[in-house]
Amino acid sequence: MTTTAPTRPARRLGDAVFRRRRPILLAALLVFLAAALVGSGTMNALVLSRFEAPGSESIVAGERLDRDFGVGSANFLLLVTAADGDVDSAASAAAGAALTAELAALDPVAAVQSYWDAQSPALRSEDGAQALVTAYLPGEVTFVREEVLPQLKTEFTREGGAIAVAVGGSDELFREAAQLAREDFLLAEAIVIPGLLLLLIALYRRPVAAFLTLGVGLFALAVSLAAMRAVAAATEVSTFAANLILVMSIGLAVDYCLFVVNRFREEAAVHDRAEAVARTVASAGRTVVYSAVTVAASLSVLLLMPFPFLRSFGYAGIIVPLAAVLGAAVVLPAALAVWGGRVERRRPPRPVEQGRWFRSATAVMRRPILWGAAALVLVGVLASPLAGVRFGVPDERALPEDAPSRVVADQIAAGFTAEETDALLVHVSGADRSGLAAYAAALSEVDGIAQVDSASGRFVDGLPAGDGDPGRFAWSGDATWVSAVPTVAAMREDPYAMVGQIRDLEAPFAVAVSGYPADLADFRDALLDRLPLILGLIVLITFVILFLMTGSLIAPIKALILNGLSLAVMFGALVWVFQEGHLSGLIGFTPQGSFEPSIPILMFCIAFGLSMDYEVFMLARIKEEYDRIGDRLGSIAVGLQRSAPLVTAAALVLAFTFAVYATGDVVFLQMLGLGMALAVVVDATVIRGVLLPAIMRLTGRVNWWAPAPLRRLHDRIGLRD
Repeated sequence: MTTTAPTRPARRLGDAVFRRRRPILLAALLVFLAAALVGSGTMNALVLSRFEAPGSESIVAGERLDRDFGVGSANFLLLVTAADGDVDSAASAAAGAALTAELAALDPVAAVQSYWDAQSPALRSEDGAQALVTAYLPGEVTFVREEVLPQLKTEFTREGGAIAVAVGGSDELFREAAQLAREDFLLAEAIVIPGLLLLLIALYRRPVAAFLTLGVGLFALAVSLAAMRAVAAATEVSTFAANLILVMSIGLAVDYCLFVVNRFREEAAVHDRAEAVARTVASAGRTVVYSAVTVAASLSVLLLMPFPFLRSFGYAGIIVPLAAVLGAAVVLPAALAVWGGRVERRRPPRPVEQGRWFRSATAVMRRPILWGAAALVLVGVLASPLAGVRFGVPDERALPEDAPSRVVADQIAAGFTAEETDALLVHVSGADRSGLAAYAAALSEVDGIAQVDSASGRFVDGLPAGDGDPGRFAWSGDATWVSAVPTVAAMREDPYAMVGQIRDLEAPFAVAVSGYPADLADFRDALLDRLPLILGLIVLITFVILFLMTGSLIAPIKALILNGLSLAVMFGALVWVFQEGHLSGLIGFTPQGSFEPSIPILMFCIAFGLSMDYEVFMLARIKEEYDRIGDRLGSIAVGLQRSAPLVTAAALVLAFTFAVYATGDVVFLQMLGLGMALAVVVDATVIRGVLLPAIMRLTGRVNWWAPAPLRRLHDRIGLRD
C-alpha cells in the first residue's frame, strides 16, 4: 500500500508529537484533571432563559409596565380546588381570600390577582370547582426560577381543608423543563459512556484502542465544560447548552479518533511507529482539523442571533469541536506513539477491491441514474411530511404528562375558557377615560380575546361587562395599562395572528403591547429576520472551506445539495413524528401539532455541520486518492472504501449518543435526539453511500474543476496542510 507523503509543516508537527509523547500525555492528564474540577461547577454557572427578543416592543413595553405600575406577565399561579366543589361558597371564598393575602404579603411577589378579589370570569373554571390566584414575580429569570419558585412551591402546595392548592405558571413550567434536562444530562452520561465503550470494542476489536478513544472523548467533554464555565462567567449561557456539550463533545471526539486510529493502522502496516504517527498527524490529523473548523463555522453563526438561548449553543458549537480536535490530533497520536502496538490490527486488511464499499460504489457508478433516482425517491418519501410543517408556541405539552406543572396546566386548559396568565398587557400613554373605554371595547372584539380589563371597566365582545377590578388599574398622569385575556383556543391555534390584530388595532393614543404571546411573536419575528443571514453565512463559509480544501468549484456545490437532502429527511421525520404524533406512544410525548421555531433552527445548524463533517472526511480521502492515482472513477471507489466504513461507524457512534436523549422527558431534547440520530445515519448511508458516488460519476471530469482564476487562487491559499 502506498500513501501520500506528508507535507513538511504537518510532518514537523507529527515528528514533534512523537518525540514529546510522554510530556504531551502528562500535560493532557493535568489539563483533564483541572478541567474536570472546573467543569464540575458548570451546571451551576448556567442560567435559564425566556423566549424574549431584547429591544423588541414586548420587552420595552414590559419594562415600562414594571417601572410605572409594578406589573408584568403573571409568571406564577396557584390553582385552587374547592373541597365542596364551589369556589363561591363561604368557606372557599374565605380560604381563597386568606390565601391571596398570604401570597401578596411575600417580598418576592408583586401584582397579585385572584378570583375572589377581581371576580373575573377568566379566573374561574366553567364548573365553578376551581379558581386561580396569579402573581407577577419580578427579577432576573434564573434567580426567580432557581431561588424563589422552589420555596413558593413547597410553601403553597397544599391538601386538605376548604381548598387544595397546586403551583403552576410559565416560569414553573420552564423550571421543571430545565430540571428534567439536567436529569437527562446525568442519565445520558450514565448510558453513553459505558455504551460507547462496548460499541468501540466491537468496532476496533482491540480494547486498548477503545479505551484510548473513549479517554479522548472524556478529555474533550471536560475541557468543553470548563471552557463553557469561563464563557458563563462573562455572559449568559443557557442550561440546555450542557446537553449539547455532552452529546457533541464525546460524539465528535470519538468520530475523529476513529479516523485517526484507522489511518494509524494503515500507516503502521508499512512504516515504523515514528513514521506512522507523523504520517497520521499529517493526513488524518489535517482532515479532522478541517472537519472541526467546518462544524464550528456552522454553529458559530448562532452567535449572530439576538437571543441568549441560541447564542449559548453557538458558544458550545465553537468550543466542542476545538476541544475534540485537540484530543484527536495531538493527545491521541501521542498515546499511539506509546501504546500503538496494542492498537494495530492483528490481521492485515483485505485488498481494497474486496471491500464492500468499493464494490457498492463501483455498482452505483455503473448505473448512476438508476441508483441515484432510487435514492432520490427514498429521500423524497422520507422528506415529504416537511410540506405540512407548522410553527406554533411552546406550551406545557413539552413536559411529560405527570410533571406537576403540566398537570396544573392541563387542568386549566380543560376547565377554563381563558388564559389569564397569558394576558396581553398594553401600556397606554396619552389617553383619557372615554378614549380608553372605546379602545378597550374594540380590543375585546379581536378574535381570540375572551375579555379586556382596564381602568374604564371590563369589556367582552365589544360591550361593557361590569366595573371589573378598578383598583388594579392605576393611572400615572395620562398613562395606564390594559389587560387583554386570550382564550385557551387562541393560544393553542394561532397566537401570532392574535398579537398582530391587536397591534394593528387603531388607537387615538400611544400603545405598546407586552405579555407572553407578544414575547413569543417578537421572538419569532426576530428569529425569522435573522434566518436569511444565518443560512447565507453557513452556505458561504462551508463553500469557502471546501473550495480551499479541494480546489474545486463543483465539489462544494454538490456537498451543499447533498446536505440539503439530508436536512430535508431529518425535518420530514420530525414533522411526521412530533407534529403529527406518530410514535408518540412509543417515545412518550404529547404531540403539539406545531414546532417552536428556534429548535429547528438549532437542529439545522448542528445537522448541517455534522453532514459537512462526513463530506469533509469522504472528499478528503477521494481527493487524496485522485491526486495519488489520477483515476477519476477509481479514486471514488477507493476513497469510499477507505472512508465510508469509518463514516458509517462514526454515524453509529453519533446516532447512539444523540438517541439517548430520545428517551428523555423533555420534547425539545427528544426532538434533538431522534432527529439528529436519523440525520447522521441517513446522511452516512443513503446520501454519502449512494448519491455521492452517483453524482460524482455523472459529473465526471468536472468533479475537480474550477475556472482558471480560482485555480490560481487555490494554488496560492489552498489548504493543503
